[in-house]
Amino acid sequence: MSNLKSPILTDLYELTMMYVWFLSDTINNQSCFDLFFRSCPFQGEYIVAAGIDDALLFLQNARFSREDIAYIRSLNLFDESFLIWLSEWRFDGCVHAVDEGTVVFPGGPVFRVSGPIGSCQLVETALLNLINFSSLIATKAARICMVAGFDTVMEFGARRAQGPDGALSASRAAYIGGCTGTSNVEAGKMFGIPVKGTHAHSYVMSYPSELDSFRRYAEVFPQASVLLVDTYDTIFSGMVHAIEVGLEMKRQGRTLAGVRLDSGDMLSLSKQARKMLDDAGLSDTKIVASGDLDEYGIHTLKEQGAPIDLYGVGTRLVTGHESPAIAGVYKLSAIEHTPGHSEMRMKVTDHTEKISLPGIKQVYRSFDGNGMMTGDCIELESAGFDVPGYVPLLTPALRDGSIVQPERSLEDIRNRVMSALQTMPPDVVRLMHPSRYPVSIGPALTKAREKMMNEFTG
Repeated sequence: MSNLKSPILTDLYELTMMYVWFLSDTINNQSCFDLFFRSCPFQGEYIVAAGIDDALLFLQNARFSREDIAYIRSLNLFDESFLIWLSEWRFDGCVHAVDEGTVVFPGGPVFRVSGPIGSCQLVETALLNLINFSSLIATKAARICMVAGFDTVMEFGARRAQGPDGALSASRAAYIGGCTGTSNVEAGKMFGIPVKGTHAHSYVMSYPSELDSFRRYAEVFPQASVLLVDTYDTIFSGMVHAIEVGLEMKRQGRTLAGVRLDSGDMLSLSKQARKMLDDAGLSDTKIVASGDLDEYGIHTLKEQGAPIDLYGVGTRLVTGHESPAIAGVYKLSAIEHTPGHSEMRMKVTDHTEKISLPGIKQVYRSFDGNGMMTGDCIELESAGFDVPGYVPLLTPALRDGSIVQPERSLEDIRNRVMSALQTMPPDVVRLMHPSRYPVSIGPALTKAREKMMNEFTG
Protein backbone atom coordinates (compact mmCIF):
# COMPACT_ATOMS: atom_id res chain seq x y z
CA MET A 1 0.00 0.00 0.00
CA SER A 2 1.36 3.45 -0.92
CA ASN A 3 0.57 4.70 2.57
CA LEU A 4 -1.52 3.20 5.34
CA LYS A 5 -4.99 4.69 5.54
CA SER A 6 -6.89 5.60 8.67
CA PRO A 7 -10.40 4.14 9.06
CA ILE A 8 -11.58 7.75 8.82
CA LEU A 9 -11.41 7.04 5.08
CA THR A 10 -15.10 6.24 5.21
CA ASP A 11 -18.47 7.69 4.32
CA LEU A 12 -20.27 9.51 7.11
CA TYR A 13 -23.21 7.15 7.02
CA GLU A 14 -20.96 4.27 8.07
CA LEU A 15 -20.36 6.14 11.35
CA THR A 16 -24.00 7.13 11.83
CA MET A 17 -25.11 3.52 11.37
CA MET A 18 -22.49 2.39 13.85
CA TYR A 19 -23.71 4.96 16.33
CA VAL A 20 -27.28 3.67 16.16
CA TRP A 21 -26.05 0.11 16.72
CA PHE A 22 -23.81 1.33 19.55
CA LEU A 23 -26.72 2.99 21.32
CA SER A 24 -28.90 -0.08 20.65
CA ASP A 25 -26.24 -2.42 22.05
CA THR A 26 -26.17 -4.42 18.79
CA ILE A 27 -22.86 -3.14 17.43
CA ASN A 28 -21.13 -6.43 18.23
CA ASN A 29 -23.73 -8.70 16.62
CA GLN A 30 -21.89 -11.11 14.33
CA SER A 31 -22.36 -10.55 10.60
CA CYS A 32 -21.05 -11.45 7.17
CA PHE A 33 -20.52 -9.13 4.21
CA ASP A 34 -19.60 -10.01 0.62
CA LEU A 35 -17.53 -7.82 -1.68
CA PHE A 36 -18.23 -8.82 -5.27
CA PHE A 37 -18.51 -7.38 -8.77
CA ARG A 38 -21.87 -6.94 -10.47
CA SER A 39 -20.44 -6.76 -13.99
CA CYS A 40 -17.18 -6.68 -15.94
CA PRO A 41 -15.59 -3.47 -17.26
CA PHE A 42 -14.41 -2.67 -20.79
CA GLN A 43 -17.15 -4.80 -22.42
CA GLY A 44 -15.14 -7.81 -21.31
CA GLU A 45 -16.06 -11.00 -19.49
CA TYR A 46 -13.47 -11.26 -16.72
CA ILE A 47 -11.85 -9.26 -13.92
CA VAL A 48 -8.38 -9.51 -12.42
CA ALA A 49 -8.97 -9.06 -8.68
CA ALA A 50 -6.34 -6.72 -7.25
CA GLY A 51 -5.98 -4.64 -4.12
CA ILE A 52 -6.71 -7.72 -1.99
CA ASP A 53 -3.39 -7.57 -0.15
CA ASP A 54 -3.73 -3.82 0.40
CA ALA A 55 -7.21 -4.36 1.84
CA LEU A 56 -5.90 -6.97 4.27
CA LEU A 57 -3.06 -4.71 5.33
CA PHE A 58 -5.55 -1.90 5.91
CA LEU A 59 -7.72 -4.06 8.14
CA GLN A 60 -4.77 -5.29 10.15
CA ASN A 61 -3.42 -1.80 10.84
CA ALA A 62 -6.50 0.44 10.85
CA ARG A 63 -6.60 2.75 13.88
CA PHE A 64 -8.23 6.10 14.60
CA SER A 65 -5.66 8.72 15.53
CA ARG A 66 -6.23 11.43 18.13
CA GLU A 67 -6.65 13.90 15.29
CA ASP A 68 -9.27 11.64 13.69
CA ILE A 69 -11.26 11.46 16.92
CA ALA A 70 -10.97 15.22 17.41
CA TYR A 71 -12.41 15.82 13.96
CA ILE A 72 -15.25 13.35 14.46
CA ARG A 73 -16.00 15.06 17.79
CA SER A 74 -16.22 18.41 15.99
CA LEU A 75 -19.12 17.10 13.91
CA ASN A 76 -21.31 17.24 17.02
CA LEU A 77 -23.13 14.04 16.04
CA PHE A 78 -21.88 11.53 18.59
CA ASP A 79 -21.59 11.36 22.36
CA GLU A 80 -18.31 10.91 24.18
CA SER A 81 -18.84 7.24 24.99
CA PHE A 82 -18.98 6.41 21.28
CA LEU A 83 -15.86 8.46 20.60
CA ILE A 84 -14.03 6.55 23.33
CA TRP A 85 -15.19 3.30 21.73
CA LEU A 86 -13.88 4.49 18.34
CA SER A 87 -10.54 5.51 19.83
CA GLU A 88 -10.08 1.96 21.12
CA TRP A 89 -11.46 0.28 17.99
CA ARG A 90 -9.49 -2.43 16.18
CA PHE A 91 -10.77 -4.64 13.40
CA ASP A 92 -11.06 -8.05 15.06
CA GLY A 93 -13.01 -9.93 12.42
CA CYS A 94 -12.06 -12.52 9.83
CA VAL A 95 -11.66 -12.43 6.07
CA HIS A 96 -11.83 -15.15 3.44
CA ALA A 97 -10.58 -13.88 0.10
CA VAL A 98 -9.38 -14.90 -3.32
CA ASP A 99 -5.65 -14.58 -3.85
CA GLU A 100 -4.37 -11.30 -5.22
CA GLY A 101 -4.49 -11.48 -9.01
CA THR A 102 -7.18 -14.19 -9.24
CA VAL A 103 -9.32 -14.01 -12.36
CA VAL A 104 -12.92 -13.64 -11.16
CA PHE A 105 -16.40 -13.17 -12.58
CA PRO A 106 -19.55 -11.28 -11.58
CA GLY A 107 -21.63 -12.48 -8.64
CA GLY A 108 -19.10 -14.50 -6.71
CA PRO A 109 -17.61 -13.06 -3.50
CA VAL A 110 -13.95 -12.10 -3.80
CA PHE A 111 -13.57 -10.73 -0.25
CA ARG A 112 -15.82 -12.13 2.51
CA VAL A 113 -15.74 -10.20 5.78
CA SER A 114 -17.08 -11.71 9.03
CA GLY A 115 -17.23 -10.16 12.47
CA PRO A 116 -19.08 -7.58 14.57
CA ILE A 117 -21.47 -5.68 12.35
CA GLY A 118 -20.16 -2.30 13.45
CA SER A 119 -16.62 -3.16 12.43
CA CYS A 120 -17.63 -4.84 9.18
CA GLN A 121 -19.80 -1.89 8.17
CA LEU A 122 -17.21 0.74 9.06
CA VAL A 123 -14.61 -0.61 6.62
CA GLU A 124 -16.92 -0.86 3.59
CA THR A 125 -15.81 2.37 1.93
CA ALA A 126 -12.09 1.74 2.36
CA LEU A 127 -12.31 -1.85 1.13
CA LEU A 128 -14.23 -0.86 -1.98
CA ASN A 129 -11.83 1.99 -2.65
CA LEU A 130 -8.78 -0.26 -2.33
CA ILE A 131 -10.12 -3.18 -4.36
CA ASN A 132 -12.29 -1.51 -7.01
CA PHE A 133 -9.70 0.80 -8.55
CA SER A 134 -6.86 -1.70 -8.45
CA SER A 135 -9.04 -4.40 -10.02
CA LEU A 136 -10.11 -1.98 -12.75
CA ILE A 137 -6.52 -1.13 -13.72
CA ALA A 138 -5.20 -4.69 -13.36
CA THR A 139 -7.98 -5.86 -15.67
CA LYS A 140 -7.20 -3.14 -18.22
CA ALA A 141 -3.51 -4.04 -18.09
CA ALA A 142 -4.31 -7.73 -18.60
CA ARG A 143 -6.46 -6.92 -21.63
CA ILE A 144 -3.69 -4.83 -23.15
CA CYS A 145 -0.99 -7.40 -22.44
CA MET A 146 -3.11 -10.25 -23.80
CA VAL A 147 -3.23 -8.40 -27.12
CA ALA A 148 0.30 -6.96 -27.20
CA GLY A 149 2.06 -9.93 -25.65
CA PHE A 150 3.43 -10.16 -22.13
CA ASP A 151 6.78 -8.49 -21.48
CA THR A 152 6.09 -5.96 -24.24
CA VAL A 153 4.04 -3.32 -22.37
CA MET A 154 5.38 -0.59 -20.10
CA GLU A 155 3.12 1.62 -17.98
CA PHE A 156 3.76 5.33 -18.61
CA GLY A 157 0.71 6.91 -16.98
CA ALA A 158 1.71 8.77 -13.80
CA ARG A 159 1.17 12.25 -15.22
CA ARG A 160 -2.37 11.44 -16.35
CA ALA A 161 -3.48 9.41 -13.32
CA GLN A 162 -6.09 10.63 -10.85
CA GLY A 163 -3.76 12.18 -8.29
CA PRO A 164 -0.61 10.88 -6.58
CA ASP A 165 -2.34 7.98 -4.81
CA GLY A 166 -4.05 7.06 -8.06
CA ALA A 167 -0.72 7.02 -9.87
CA LEU A 168 0.88 4.71 -7.31
CA SER A 169 -2.11 2.36 -7.17
CA ALA A 170 -2.29 2.29 -10.97
CA SER A 171 1.41 1.44 -11.33
CA ARG A 172 1.09 -1.43 -8.86
CA ALA A 173 -2.09 -2.77 -10.45
CA ALA A 174 -0.74 -2.43 -13.99
CA TYR A 175 2.32 -4.48 -13.04
CA ILE A 176 0.10 -7.16 -11.50
CA GLY A 177 -1.95 -7.19 -14.69
CA GLY A 178 1.10 -7.97 -16.80
CA CYS A 179 3.01 -4.77 -17.59
CA THR A 180 6.75 -5.29 -17.55
CA GLY A 181 7.61 -2.04 -15.80
CA THR A 182 6.64 1.54 -15.00
CA SER A 183 7.96 5.04 -15.60
CA ASN A 184 6.86 5.98 -12.05
CA VAL A 185 10.02 6.13 -9.94
CA GLU A 186 8.09 6.36 -6.66
CA ALA A 187 6.25 3.15 -7.56
CA GLY A 188 9.60 1.53 -8.25
CA LYS A 189 10.85 2.58 -4.84
CA MET A 190 7.73 1.53 -2.93
CA PHE A 191 6.85 -1.70 -4.70
CA GLY A 192 10.05 -2.88 -6.37
CA ILE A 193 8.56 -2.57 -9.86
CA PRO A 194 11.20 -2.27 -12.61
CA VAL A 195 11.43 1.37 -13.74
CA LYS A 196 11.91 2.19 -17.40
CA GLY A 197 11.97 5.29 -19.54
CA THR A 198 13.53 7.18 -22.44
CA HIS A 199 13.62 10.97 -22.73
CA ALA A 200 11.24 13.79 -23.61
CA HIS A 201 10.94 16.17 -26.54
CA SER A 202 12.24 18.94 -24.29
CA TYR A 203 15.54 17.06 -23.97
CA VAL A 204 15.98 17.07 -27.74
CA MET A 205 14.91 20.70 -27.99
CA SER A 206 17.45 21.74 -25.33
CA TYR A 207 20.37 21.00 -27.71
CA PRO A 208 21.52 22.99 -30.76
CA SER A 209 20.63 19.98 -32.90
CA GLU A 210 18.73 16.71 -32.65
CA LEU A 211 21.87 14.80 -33.57
CA ASP A 212 23.79 16.39 -30.68
CA SER A 213 21.07 15.37 -28.22
CA PHE A 214 21.05 11.78 -29.46
CA ARG A 215 24.83 11.48 -29.34
CA ARG A 216 25.05 12.79 -25.80
CA TYR A 217 22.26 10.52 -24.57
CA ALA A 218 23.96 7.49 -26.11
CA GLU A 219 27.25 8.47 -24.44
CA VAL A 220 25.64 8.66 -20.99
CA PHE A 221 23.39 5.59 -21.37
CA PRO A 222 25.26 3.29 -23.77
CA GLN A 223 23.42 0.16 -22.61
CA ALA A 224 19.88 1.57 -22.63
CA SER A 225 19.57 4.23 -25.32
CA VAL A 226 16.03 4.52 -26.67
CA LEU A 227 15.82 7.68 -28.77
CA LEU A 228 12.60 9.65 -29.23
CA VAL A 229 12.50 10.41 -32.95
CA ASP A 230 9.38 12.53 -33.51
CA THR A 231 10.40 15.93 -32.07
CA TYR A 232 10.82 17.46 -35.54
CA ASP A 233 10.25 15.06 -38.43
CA THR A 234 10.08 11.36 -37.59
CA ILE A 235 11.47 9.90 -40.81
CA PHE A 236 13.59 12.64 -42.42
CA SER A 237 15.14 13.93 -39.21
CA GLY A 238 14.61 11.68 -36.18
CA MET A 239 15.23 8.35 -37.85
CA VAL A 240 18.13 9.65 -39.93
CA HIS A 241 19.90 10.98 -36.84
CA ALA A 242 19.05 7.91 -34.72
CA ILE A 243 20.57 5.66 -37.38
CA GLU A 244 23.68 7.82 -37.54
CA VAL A 245 24.12 7.44 -33.78
CA GLY A 246 23.27 3.74 -34.00
CA LEU A 247 26.02 3.17 -36.57
CA GLU A 248 28.51 5.11 -34.44
CA MET A 249 27.58 2.89 -31.49
CA LYS A 250 27.90 -0.24 -33.63
CA ARG A 251 31.43 0.71 -34.62
CA GLN A 252 32.21 0.97 -30.89
CA GLY A 253 30.81 -2.51 -30.27
CA ARG A 254 27.56 -1.24 -28.73
CA THR A 255 23.92 -1.45 -29.76
CA LEU A 256 21.29 1.25 -30.04
CA ALA A 257 18.53 -0.26 -27.89
CA GLY A 258 15.59 1.37 -29.62
CA VAL A 259 13.75 4.25 -31.20
CA ARG A 260 10.44 5.55 -29.88
CA LEU A 261 7.51 6.71 -31.97
CA ASP A 262 5.13 8.92 -30.03
CA SER A 263 2.86 10.48 -32.66
CA GLY A 264 1.59 10.17 -36.20
CA ASP A 265 0.53 7.16 -38.25
CA MET A 266 2.08 4.37 -36.18
CA LEU A 267 1.53 1.73 -38.85
CA SER A 268 3.25 3.64 -41.65
CA LEU A 269 5.96 5.13 -39.46
CA SER A 270 6.87 1.83 -37.81
CA LYS A 271 7.17 0.09 -41.18
CA GLN A 272 9.37 2.87 -42.57
CA ALA A 273 11.47 2.94 -39.41
CA ARG A 274 11.96 -0.84 -39.45
CA LYS A 275 13.07 -0.80 -43.07
CA MET A 276 15.50 2.05 -42.43
CA LEU A 277 17.00 0.30 -39.43
CA ASP A 278 17.32 -3.04 -41.22
CA ASP A 279 18.81 -1.44 -44.33
CA ALA A 280 21.39 0.24 -42.09
CA GLY A 281 22.30 -3.06 -40.44
CA LEU A 282 20.62 -2.16 -37.15
CA SER A 283 18.23 -5.08 -37.03
CA ASP A 284 18.72 -5.47 -33.26
CA THR A 285 17.36 -2.00 -32.56
CA LYS A 286 13.80 -2.22 -31.26
CA ILE A 287 10.83 -0.01 -32.14
CA VAL A 288 8.86 1.36 -29.21
CA ALA A 289 5.44 2.95 -29.70
CA SER A 290 3.60 5.25 -27.30
CA GLY A 291 0.83 7.83 -27.42
CA ASP A 292 -2.81 7.12 -26.46
CA LEU A 293 -2.54 3.38 -27.06
CA ASP A 294 -4.86 0.74 -25.63
CA GLU A 295 -5.82 -2.85 -26.43
CA TYR A 296 -7.91 -1.84 -29.44
CA GLY A 297 -5.24 0.37 -31.00
CA ILE A 298 -2.56 -2.25 -30.42
CA HIS A 299 -4.82 -4.96 -31.86
CA THR A 300 -5.30 -2.94 -35.04
CA LEU A 301 -1.57 -2.29 -35.38
CA LYS A 302 -0.72 -5.97 -34.95
CA GLU A 303 -3.46 -7.07 -37.35
CA GLN A 304 -1.96 -4.78 -39.99
CA GLY A 305 1.57 -6.04 -39.41
CA ALA A 306 3.12 -3.06 -37.63
CA PRO A 307 6.71 -4.10 -36.71
CA ILE A 308 6.50 -2.70 -33.18
CA ASP A 309 8.42 -4.50 -30.45
CA LEU A 310 7.40 -2.64 -27.29
CA TYR A 311 4.52 -0.43 -26.21
CA GLY A 312 4.39 2.41 -23.70
CA VAL A 313 0.81 2.76 -22.49
CA GLY A 314 -0.29 5.59 -20.23
CA THR A 315 -3.53 7.54 -20.20
CA ARG A 316 -5.88 4.84 -21.42
CA LEU A 317 -4.46 2.35 -18.94
CA VAL A 318 -4.20 4.26 -15.68
CA THR A 319 -7.56 6.02 -16.07
CA GLY A 320 -9.48 2.87 -16.99
CA HIS A 321 -10.44 4.49 -20.27
CA GLU A 322 -14.00 3.65 -21.43
CA SER A 323 -14.89 2.18 -18.01
CA PRO A 324 -13.81 4.74 -15.40
CA ALA A 325 -15.28 2.71 -12.54
CA ILE A 326 -15.85 -0.95 -11.79
CA ALA A 327 -19.11 -2.29 -10.39
CA GLY A 328 -17.78 -3.61 -7.08
CA VAL A 329 -20.23 -3.64 -4.17
CA TYR A 330 -20.30 -4.73 -0.52
CA LYS A 331 -23.48 -6.32 0.80
CA LEU A 332 -24.68 -7.87 4.06
CA SER A 333 -25.34 -11.59 3.56
CA ALA A 334 -25.88 -12.88 7.11
CA ILE A 335 -26.36 -11.63 10.67
CA GLU A 336 -26.79 -13.08 14.15
CA HIS A 337 -29.39 -11.49 16.41
CA THR A 338 -29.14 -14.51 18.69
CA PRO A 339 -25.61 -15.85 19.34
CA GLY A 340 -24.97 -18.95 17.25
CA HIS A 341 -28.04 -18.46 15.07
CA SER A 342 -27.13 -16.92 11.72
CA GLU A 343 -29.92 -15.44 9.60
CA MET A 344 -29.46 -15.00 5.86
CA ARG A 345 -29.90 -11.58 4.30
CA MET A 346 -30.25 -10.46 0.70
CA LYS A 347 -30.97 -7.23 -1.10
CA VAL A 348 -34.18 -7.37 -3.13
CA THR A 349 -34.94 -4.53 -5.52
CA ASP A 350 -36.85 -3.72 -8.68
CA HIS A 351 -33.52 -3.76 -10.51
CA THR A 352 -32.79 -7.46 -10.90
CA GLU A 353 -29.07 -6.84 -11.51
CA LYS A 354 -28.85 -5.38 -7.99
CA ILE A 355 -30.33 -8.40 -6.18
CA SER A 356 -27.68 -9.96 -3.95
CA LEU A 357 -27.15 -13.58 -2.95
CA PRO A 358 -27.90 -14.56 0.67
CA GLY A 359 -25.87 -16.52 3.19
CA ILE A 360 -22.23 -17.35 3.84
CA LYS A 361 -20.95 -18.54 0.48
CA GLN A 362 -17.97 -20.14 -1.20
CA VAL A 363 -16.96 -20.05 -4.87
CA TYR A 364 -15.79 -23.30 -6.43
CA ARG A 365 -13.88 -23.46 -9.74
CA SER A 366 -13.53 -26.43 -12.04
CA PHE A 367 -10.70 -27.32 -14.41
CA ASP A 368 -10.44 -29.86 -17.18
CA GLY A 369 -7.67 -32.43 -17.61
CA ASN A 370 -5.48 -29.84 -19.33
CA GLY A 371 -5.79 -27.37 -16.47
CA MET A 372 -8.18 -25.09 -18.36
CA MET A 373 -10.93 -23.34 -16.42
CA THR A 374 -14.37 -24.73 -17.22
CA GLY A 375 -16.79 -23.03 -14.82
CA ASP A 376 -17.51 -21.60 -11.36
CA CYS A 377 -20.22 -22.52 -8.89
CA ILE A 378 -21.39 -20.28 -6.02
CA GLU A 379 -22.81 -22.30 -3.13
CA LEU A 380 -23.59 -21.95 0.57
CA GLU A 381 -20.47 -22.95 2.44
CA SER A 382 -22.50 -24.97 4.95
CA ALA A 383 -23.87 -27.15 2.13
CA GLY A 384 -20.45 -28.47 1.21
CA PHE A 385 -19.37 -29.11 -2.35
CA ASP A 386 -17.46 -32.34 -2.64
CA VAL A 387 -17.35 -32.48 -6.42
CA PRO A 388 -14.21 -33.81 -8.15
CA GLY A 389 -12.33 -31.22 -10.15
CA TYR A 390 -13.61 -28.20 -8.23
CA VAL A 391 -11.44 -26.10 -5.90
CA PRO A 392 -12.58 -23.36 -3.46
CA LEU A 393 -11.39 -19.85 -4.32
CA LEU A 394 -11.98 -18.16 -0.96
CA THR A 395 -9.33 -19.08 1.58
CA PRO A 396 -8.58 -17.76 5.10
CA ALA A 397 -6.74 -14.46 4.73
CA LEU A 398 -7.21 -12.65 8.04
CA ARG A 399 -8.20 -14.04 11.43
CA ASP A 400 -8.99 -12.01 14.57
CA GLY A 401 -7.62 -8.93 12.87
CA SER A 402 -4.28 -10.45 11.82
CA ILE A 403 -3.19 -11.50 8.34
CA VAL A 404 -2.66 -15.25 8.05
CA GLN A 405 -1.72 -15.47 4.37
CA PRO A 406 1.99 -15.77 3.53
CA GLU A 407 3.37 -12.61 1.93
CA ARG A 408 4.09 -12.86 -1.79
CA SER A 409 6.10 -10.55 -4.02
CA LEU A 410 4.46 -8.52 -6.76
CA GLU A 411 6.54 -10.43 -9.29
CA ASP A 412 5.10 -13.72 -8.05
CA ILE A 413 1.58 -12.28 -8.24
CA ARG A 414 2.21 -10.99 -11.76
CA ASN A 415 3.48 -14.39 -12.89
CA ARG A 416 0.41 -16.00 -11.36
CA VAL A 417 -1.88 -13.64 -13.28
CA MET A 418 -0.14 -14.32 -16.58
CA SER A 419 -0.39 -18.07 -16.01
CA ALA A 420 -4.06 -17.86 -15.01
CA LEU A 421 -4.99 -15.88 -18.11
CA GLN A 422 -3.59 -18.70 -20.21
CA THR A 423 -5.97 -21.18 -18.55
CA MET A 424 -9.11 -19.26 -19.51
CA PRO A 425 -11.26 -20.36 -22.46
CA PRO A 426 -10.05 -18.43 -25.54
CA ASP A 427 -13.56 -17.27 -26.41
CA VAL A 428 -13.89 -15.65 -22.96
CA VAL A 429 -10.68 -13.60 -23.22
CA ARG A 430 -10.94 -12.63 -26.88
CA LEU A 431 -11.10 -8.90 -27.48
CA MET A 432 -14.15 -8.70 -29.71
CA HIS A 433 -17.51 -10.16 -28.63
CA PRO A 434 -16.21 -12.43 -25.86
CA SER A 435 -18.33 -15.29 -24.58
CA ARG A 436 -19.64 -15.36 -21.02
CA TYR A 437 -17.81 -17.65 -18.63
CA PRO A 438 -20.19 -20.17 -17.02
CA VAL A 439 -21.02 -19.28 -13.41
CA SER A 440 -23.76 -21.32 -11.75
CA ILE A 441 -25.51 -21.19 -8.40
CA GLY A 442 -25.48 -24.35 -6.30
CA PRO A 443 -28.69 -26.17 -5.33
CA ALA A 444 -28.67 -25.15 -1.65
CA LEU A 445 -28.12 -21.48 -2.47
CA THR A 446 -30.76 -21.61 -5.20
CA LYS A 447 -33.28 -23.02 -2.74
CA ALA A 448 -32.43 -20.43 -0.09
CA ARG A 449 -32.69 -17.57 -2.57
CA GLU A 450 -36.02 -18.75 -3.93
CA LYS A 451 -37.41 -19.16 -0.43
CA MET A 452 -36.39 -15.64 0.54
CA MET A 453 -37.69 -14.17 -2.71
CA ASN A 454 -41.07 -15.82 -2.14
CA GLU A 455 -41.18 -14.38 1.38
CA PHE A 456 -40.50 -10.89 0.09
CA THR A 457 -42.94 -11.05 -2.82
CA GLY A 458 -45.60 -13.25 -1.22
